[in-house]
Amino acid sequence: MISCEKKDTLNSDEFTVIKYDPLDVSKDNPMHVYVHYMPWFEDKTSSTNGNWGIHWTMSTRNPEVVDENGKREIASHFYPLIGPYASSDPDVIEYHLLLMKYAGIEGILIDWYGASDINDYVSIRTNAEKLTEKITETGLKFAIVYEDRTISAAVDQDPLTDRIEAAQNDMIYIEDQYFSKEDYIRIDGLPLFLVFGPEEFHAPDEWSEIISAYLEEPLFLILNGKSHETSPSSSGEYIWVDNSSLDVKYGTMGNFEYFMGGSYPGFLDYYAEGGWGEGFDWQIEYNSGETFTETLQKSQDYGVDYLQLITWNDFGEGTMIEPTDEFGYNMLSRLQDFACVTYTEYELEKIFNLYKLRKNLADDNQQQQLLNQSFYYFVSLQTEKAIAIVDSLDAKE
Repeated sequence: MISCEKKDTLNSDEFTVIKYDPLDVSKDNPMHVYVHYMPWFEDKTSSTNGNWGIHWTMSTRNPEVVDENGKREIASHFYPLIGPYASSDPDVIEYHLLLMKYAGIEGILIDWYGASDINDYVSIRTNAEKLTEKITETGLKFAIVYEDRTISAAVDQDPLTDRIEAAQNDMIYIEDQYFSKEDYIRIDGLPLFLVFGPEEFHAPDEWSEIISAYLEEPLFLILNGKSHETSPSSSGEYIWVDNSSLDVKYGTMGNFEYFMGGSYPGFLDYYAEGGWGEGFDWQIEYNSGETFTETLQKSQDYGVDYLQLITWNDFGEGTMIEPTDEFGYNMLSRLQDFACVTYTEYELEKIFNLYKLRKNLADDNQQQQLLNQSFYYFVSLQTEKAIAIVDSLDAKE
């Protein structure tokens, strides 16, 4: 006798994950939106010494101290919705990338500390590369923001270090490891390359020599107001957060062939409280998210083609737009409105639920396979199917 009973594929031991290629989120706003990302966070399980990383502790905080609400003591005025995390955690990476995708972000500008093995630069580089591996599966793109000040740290460790040669070695690493990837951001066919500053090299001749290490010429952007230190090697400028006028900054965009705008939610650093110097003597109010909307609108008013969101997760300076206890999904919801995507806070909440299930069901391989399927549904924009799996597993919790 033939049985017509249907199998529950969500509970079947025979369940096989089907991998789908990622699809781009449709946006009515044509502006290219990227987000600055810090891959420098470590927890006790990911760090090389078994301690919390310095970007959660600075010099005065101890995340092992937990308050009556279950919050850890961290070096920030704000608390991530998922709590303090390790940048190498695959569940965290998945959560971040899916949130970005459904908020209308196209690419990630990764804060990168070079190819040397001093300080915590190895872990930052490793974390960045774990991020880039997952970026491919989500359909986002990425580019490198180079911290040239890391060269001074290398010289401090070894005074015989040749500054130019060390920077050239970083350029060679970037080209070999990143430029060749399909999902590296290219503008007019050129690989995008940003320098934060510069902080170490301030002479055009130095940058000419450093950039000459590239076989392929990059589209080289420098911090707003710094071109006199890098031209003619640099191609343009980008805006960063400070207490000066955005209108003045945008007023210079006509001087460059390429110019990247900047938008931020506010600014409130933790450096003084964290024992990292005196900190900044100014702050930018958040105004319940209105500051973010206003700085987004400013980029629209000036008609930039490329926008950098400042930042995804710099908790030390309070410029994060990733969900927090204080702001919830406010910033990402405002970004969805700006980018004109069809998704809302509802999808963002379901991605958060996916993250929670990853942690709550960490030891259940069968359920993790279902969550893998939900991920592939999310990246291929089969959103209803992705959410159905999340809701089904949530109901069993």
